[in-house]
Amino acid sequence: MTALPEGTGRKLGLVIDLDICVGCQACATSCKEWNTGGYSAPLSDHDPYGADPSGAWLNRIHSYEVTGPAGGGRTVHFPRSCLHCEEPDCVTVCPTGASYKRAEDGIVLVNPDTCIGCKLCSWACPYGAREYDHDDGVMKKCTLCVDRIYNETLAEEDRVPACVRACPTGARAFGDLGDPDSAVSRQVADRGGFDLLAEFGYKPVNKYLPPRINTVAAEPAPAPEPVAAPGGSTVEGFFAWVDRALSGRGG
Repeated sequence: MTALPEGTGRKLGLVIDLDICVGCQACATSCKEWNTGGYSAPLSDHDPYGADPSGAWLNRIHSYEVTGPAGGGRTVHFPRSCLHCEEPDCVTVCPTGASYKRAEDGIVLVNPDTCIGCKLCSWACPYGAREYDHDDGVMKKCTLCVDRIYNETLAEEDRVPACVRACPTGARAFGDLGDPDSAVSRQVADRGGFDLLAEFGYKPVNKYLPPRINTVAAEPAPAPEPVAAPGGSTVEGFFAWVDRALSGRGG
């Protein structure tokens, strides 16, 4: 069994705004691109353009149709990756210590050199955030781009997870959620950010900002008044108007 640190100096994590995520997959593809050459490298890919593709993806997006209380609704896109929980069972069930939580920043990582691919961590994670890489025979997961956020050779604006840097709508933010005065903590407080499956007690560091669902059903647009030619039917009047429009004779 792997022990958790008594506390962490910081709680680095993501805040994901479900109101403005458009499900474009930029976060997933940028994550795949960076981590294929980064800490978790390589990430397997088999038959990516075929009928039965498979591989390790550390970030996935699901889409749902959500109905409001008065009948209005919308599509909500829900990105899913490791939540870097404060009390993660995926760490404590690991028999070799390969899965661990860093004391300095709270990031949960997997050491590929000591992971035996037993998959206990994936069974313990209620969020489905662990990926088994069949090529390497080890578990892989979101690292918060640990090899990027501390990389001083990068420009300061690039020292964020690849998914945050790539998001075209600004639906993802990164920072210290252990600091109540940080920009991400204020964002969570202002918008009523929530824990995913809080009832399980894992205390995920990553937070979600709720989507704004229509509270009033949309009123249908009024139908246009039918146009009828003098002495003719509505259909005849419509085609007469089309003929005049296309021939440039006006209305």
